Amino acid sequence: MNTPICDFIRDYAASGILRLHMPGHKGMGPLGCEAFDITEVSGADDLSAPEGVIAESEENATALFGSRHTFYSTEGSSQCIKAMLYLALLHRPAKASRRILAGRNAHKAFLQGCGLLDLEPVWLWPGQEDSLCAGEISPQKLQEALCREMEPPIGVYITAPDYLGGSPDIGALAEVCKKAGVPLLVDNAHGAYLRFLKKGETGPLQDWRHPLELGAAMCADSAHKTLPVLTGGAYLHIGQAAPSAYEKEARQALSLFGSSSPSYLILASLDACCRALAEELPGQLWQAAEETEALRQRLLATGIPVRRGEPLKLVVDGAKAGTTGEALAERLRQAGIEPEFADQDFLVLMLSAGTKPEAFRQIAAAFDGFVPGSPRPYMPLPEPGERVMSPREALLSFQEQIPVEQAVGRVCAGITVSCPPAVPIALPGERITGSAAELLRLYGKTEIPVVLA
Repeated sequence: MNTPICDFIRDYAASGILRLHMPGHKGMGPLGCEAFDITEVSGADDLSAPEGVIAESEENATALFGSRHTFYSTEGSSQCIKAMLYLALLHRPAKASRRILAGRNAHKAFLQGCGLLDLEPVWLWPGQEDSLCAGEISPQKLQEALCREMEPPIGVYITAPDYLGGSPDIGALAEVCKKAGVPLLVDNAHGAYLRFLKKGETGPLQDWRHPLELGAAMCADSAHKTLPVLTGGAYLHIGQAAPSAYEKEARQALSLFGSSSPSYLILASLDACCRALAEELPGQLWQAAEETEALRQRLLATGIPVRRGEPLKLVVDGAKAGTTGEALAERLRQAGIEPEFADQDFLVLMLSAGTKPEAFRQIAAAFDGFVPGSPRPYMPLPEPGERVMSPREALLSFQEQIPVEQAVGRVCAGITVSCPPAVPIALPGERITGSAAELLRLYGKTEIPVVLA
């Protein structure tokens, strides 16, 4: 597969042309990558209206993912999430409301999008969960929620895989949405690679599919999270069965929430990834997934509780092991390993095709000698707060920062959460509950913005 963006940038860097255009470094600098960091010069194409090398590269990505069209983003899946919401609102069903049904474990970008577009989220809470980051919504629960709506919502929004590697039955949820006449939007930030796991094998890895293959109307992928792409590289996918209007307006939607100066370094990495996905990367992904599963089984055999989840993620349950995720993270750091995320309950390790075989042995060795203790309770989940105003009203209100311990009963005006995991604890427009304040404290948050009284 060709790499038109990469080829253009390399040729331009080698040409020795006098750069009387942005950026100001003029192709020189201490990082070593400045020669390839360009702007929309002649021949480089324009991400907001591509007709040349960017359009050609996106066509390559479209063929690889099997989408109606795959659009590039250089501002992460956060930009793509907001674009999905805009498209769902713009082309909402007749007589639809401005409401959207969403899993409660949504990334903060979803709430920011709701605020900007004046959408009202209707939260889908799962059954019994042990973390705000998880949330496997059942088809029955979704069906019941849709039946309660007096007017059709603009769509249904879920996170799959979630931050702890779990996923609802996307195919079944898509079928419920299809019957209801509403689109299914999927934040697939952690699952871009799922399309490229080799098919025809047996075992637990075969249970995983990309949301586009399971009926999602639109899907946002963080390419940089699991594929060899620079940070910020992402895809907005329009599904084959989605309305053609989504594809027609997607570029406008992305431009609405993005910069007019996209990074060509990130675009080049997305372009180069296409060739890798067409050639050696699928086999490497499958090998990494098999080694991840083997390591999971090895840890389980020693009594270390590891959650079952997506193929390239290891999530150790610190609470079940009688310790904390932070303590486990420190143990790994002492062994020269930096994890993706840790809190009181969980340790999250993200693997990829770039994870070498010796790394799996290094992880296993770091756990040698660890003896799990008695299970302890999980951190409390926040109780839903009374909704006083819309997310838009709250986010755009006059605010004040106050100590978390004084915030119970006040109306949350912002999104106070670390990234990762970026799942809001208290929600803009809702009264802050005691359990939300306690969870904020456990995550080390001392202040929170509230609507000015």
